[in-house]
Amino acid sequence: MNAASGDSNRQAGARTSLRSSTPLGWQGFGAELLAISAGRHRIPAADHHRIGVHIGAPVRANCTCDGRRVARLQAPGDADVVPAGLDGEWTDDADCTILRVWFEDPFVRAVSARLENRQARAGITPRLQVRDPRLQYLAATLQAELEAGEASDPLFAESIATAIVVRLLDGTPPAGRRRVTLAPRAAARVTDYIEARLDERLTLGELAALVDLSVPHFKVLFRETLGLPVHQYVVRRRVERARDLLIEGRLSMSQIALEAGFAHQSHMAHWMNRVLGVAPRDIVRDAK
Repeated sequence: MNAASGDSNRQAGARTSLRSSTPLGWQGFGAELLAISAGRHRIPAADHHRIGVHIGAPVRANCTCDGRRVARLQAPGDADVVPAGLDGEWTDDADCTILRVWFEDPFVRAVSARLENRQARAGITPRLQVRDPRLQYLAATLQAELEAGEASDPLFAESIATAIVVRLLDGTPPAGRRRVTLAPRAAARVTDYIEARLDERLTLGELAALVDLSVPHFKVLFRETLGLPVHQYVVRRRVERARDLLIEGRLSMSQIALEAGFAHQSHMAHWMNRVLGVAPRDIVRDAK
């Protein structure tokens, strides 16, 4: 669930459903891909548990939930966990997309009852900006099932949802462990710089210099802040830009490859297949 703010003057944003699991027959849980416009979003309390996973480019955001106020740079894969009965306010500084997944309480309790870990028996707890590679992978897999539409297998979707609940129940980092990350302003400076120069050759040295850090120190802090190593982050952003340009349909594939920072068309196709699991021609076909 993306982001929030205490700025009462900020205009309320709009939420548009892009995909929903409603017609897919999933029981006890569901998912929805949402386009979120910039602005403030008040989310009322619900009788089900929710998790929102950020998709796409980073967004500067603020949130208020369960008495906590957090200002952060929301990176791809970052998740907010909101248990049943809690409300909150999320504000994004730019448009973004989230994967919203929800679980009915009986579904969660049934999973919890099968676990031996006492901590897991305590239930789902509120957590903001969770960065967990396993949770990110499971959410991406559920998103793929959601986007498969009629080809979706409810039994497979249920197994993924169960694995997500297990991770939420049992994946809380040990108490007292504190992550060291880039300050929000420093992280924004780096990501804005990358975004403006995706079609150029970037080096670790120039990125580290933006925030006055050594390259080794910068690499560690970048990964802790954005959830990905620098090179993987840059490749993913190039792939996402290429996808957007392909959908627009104004440029040839060779032009798009160069605009997105790839050496040539085959280079772009290779990384699109690795990151998105689809070929450029498939994106063009689906956009028509």
